[in-house]
Amino acid sequence: MRLPNVTSLYGRIFAIFWFTMFLVILAVLVLPHFDPRKTRDIDPPHYDRMVQIRDRVELVFSAAADIDSVLDGLDPRRRRDEEGNKLRLFITDLNGNILGNDRRQDMSYRSLRNFVTTTDNPDNPQQQLYGKTMISGPLPITLAGESYFLYAGTRWNEPPNFLLQLFDHPIRLLLVVMLISTPLLLWLAWALSQPARRLEKAAQRVSQGVFETDPELEKGMSEFRQAGASFNQMVEAVNRMMSGQQRLLSDISHELRSPLTRLRMAQALAWRKLGESPDLIRIDTEAQRLEQMIAKLLALSRVQVDSHLQREAQPLCHLFDELFADSQFEAEQMGKSMLLPVVPDRTMMCDSPLIMSALENIIRNAIHYGKKTIHVSFDVTPTTFTVRVEDDGEGVPEDELDSIFRPFYRVSTARDRHSGGAGLGLAIAESAIRQHQGVILAKRSALGGLLIEVTLPLLSR
Repeated sequence: MRLPNVTSLYGRIFAIFWFTMFLVILAVLVLPHFDPRKTRDIDPPHYDRMVQIRDRVELVFSAAADIDSVLDGLDPRRRRDEEGNKLRLFITDLNGNILGNDRRQDMSYRSLRNFVTTTDNPDNPQQQLYGKTMISGPLPITLAGESYFLYAGTRWNEPPNFLLQLFDHPIRLLLVVMLISTPLLLWLAWALSQPARRLEKAAQRVSQGVFETDPELEKGMSEFRQAGASFNQMVEAVNRMMSGQQRLLSDISHELRSPLTRLRMAQALAWRKLGESPDLIRIDTEAQRLEQMIAKLLALSRVQVDSHLQREAQPLCHLFDELFADSQFEAEQMGKSMLLPVVPDRTMMCDSPLIMSALENIIRNAIHYGKKTIHVSFDVTPTTFTVRVEDDGEGVPEDELDSIFRPFYRVSTARDRHSGGAGLGLAIAESAIRQHQGVILAKRSALGGLLIEVTLPLLSR
């Protein structure tokens, strides 16, 4: 399977990260320049309105004899802008002195004094926000036959106060920008990790024996699309390999069964002609053993190859009650005692015929090799259950405990070919348990024989 190009992927992640950080820093550095409290050029529409106001004032006071009468007539209570806010007009001489001494303690006049000291070029009128008042100017104006400068002040409702506080405190501005960018970064992290999670889940399904392709793996970033396509190709190749293996075993079984059937027919004819003899009995015994071995070998192949198991939720009592009843009867027929536990009231997801076959092989193995006693016990946790099957037989040497689950493996004790087994029962059980994400272990039993411990997952309550 082709893995994602890690270098390219990390490079893309770092590029996006640094690009985001660049945007954050750029916002911190640039946004203060949009602060309306900084002196800036007047917008053309606002400048045109000021020119219209200047022309109207000149027209209204064209007959004024002196500037004092003009100042008295500029009453802000009777002047409003287009939005209905009070419009205050200020007159200064060419030296920047504000005319109208009786109102110099007013906040607007103090703001105007500050504005006039920094902006006195009529060729380049400016505007600046002071509190909630936007002061604009200067515009040249002629009143009472003299030249003056006109300034206008109007109420300003934007931007909101909290934005002005951000402009005053860059750290707060940085925090707000980071707060806004964090969801974007989280979404980016989620988008980058989503294909990896899909690939991980697909790998987990394969480890559980579910060899199915997933078209979703071939979506997303190019690196993961390539890895997903390679993963699906690998799954298809494994499926083809297992199907070929199954066909091969089926063909071998058919080829073996045909001469075995002819052998059994020849043995039956010889028996009829010559009568019973030790040689014919031996031939019949070995033929039966060979037939059983072929059947178990095919069963093991189906367990290992057929990974698409039809699993459903099964209460443990449905799995163990009938199995325990049959095992108890079989042990009694052989003159052995069998201690059985109470089945827990829990449920597991499984292929019930397969898991029952595995547990049956383990229990019957204990019944067959135990001398007098077979003991079965349960241990249940919130997520798993463990079943232990132990006997008082000859047992298995310590150095061979890990090998008894290999197909056709024989130990050097009483558990050998003279017992009549083919060495496939525990191998079939181990494969079935592993297919259900379980664990099977072999240990020495306190009874003196073999202890088989099986742990399987349970459904959460």
